[in-house]
Amino acid sequence: MGLLRRLLGRARPDQPTSAESGRSVEDVDIDSLLALVAETMGEPYSFADDGASMRLGGRTINLVGLRREAGRRSREDWPVLVSEHLSRRDEPFDACNLNPIKALLRIRVHAADDPDIPDPSRIIGRHLSADLIEVLTVGARPIRPEEAFCWPIPPAEALDLALANGLADERPAVTESDLGGVLVRSLAAPSATAHLRELPCPADGMLVVLPRPDVVTVHPVEGISVVRALERMRVHAQREYDADPGGLSPHVYWLHQGRLIRIQADLVAQDGQIRLVVTPPPEFARLLARIAATAN
Repeated sequence: MGLLRRLLGRARPDQPTSAESGRSVEDVDIDSLLALVAETMGEPYSFADDGASMRLGGRTINLVGLRREAGRRSREDWPVLVSEHLSRRDEPFDACNLNPIKALLRIRVHAADDPDIPDPSRIIGRHLSADLIEVLTVGARPIRPEEAFCWPIPPAEALDLALANGLADERPAVTESDLGGVLVRSLAAPSATAHLRELPCPADGMLVVLPRPDVVTVHPVEGISVVRALERMRVHAQREYDADPGGLSPHVYWLHQGRLIRIQADLVAQDGQIRLVVTPPPEFARLLARIAATAN
């Protein structure tokens, strides 16, 4: 990769310069990197006259999204960007071509600090809550921006399409459980958070835990019993999260008016016992006050 960095910005002798071709310096430099990587792969290559694609071996590689993504990033990022783009040539699908993979798009939820996503700018996603991100995937891997930028639809529409795919193709396994007198319902499906949007929600919302990416557990907010439900669900989420190496979140969330808001609730050891210390968001605190006033 150090060799790539040294050559970055130098035109190849067998390619026209930007002045000769009428193309930008950036496009010519990207072509130089593409050619260098192709040569290290030992693959024959050629570029389309308009620079929108290249032939690499027996495949056509779309370069439209790659050039757009390169324009958003520093030149120091270009060698890795180009290498990653060409490294996908052996996949059974071309993620730059939307139509063949449209039905394969899915949403997978990750923690915002997930070490598997060290650079959030290299995914297509949106926040489900402040600490959870829904990521656009094809098969088991995230779609990269340079792939999505080739498509005729914006990324937000692609995310909605992926949600619709999950809702249409998956049939969640639904179970009910009793958590110390609190009845909860769990939905298990690969796109579990997509199905969360389809659940009927009371006016005051629902408590939600997502201990694993493929499971959501809910309880309606109905009366003062929500305080006990919060405690039971927090303990349940922590236990399930700790038991699964791929755990998602040990926290409790409040689903209200389409928004998922984390309720800060900490399990604190005191005098040999575990206590729940809740620091609710202001809107949820006002709801609790209203419920308490009504109960009295």
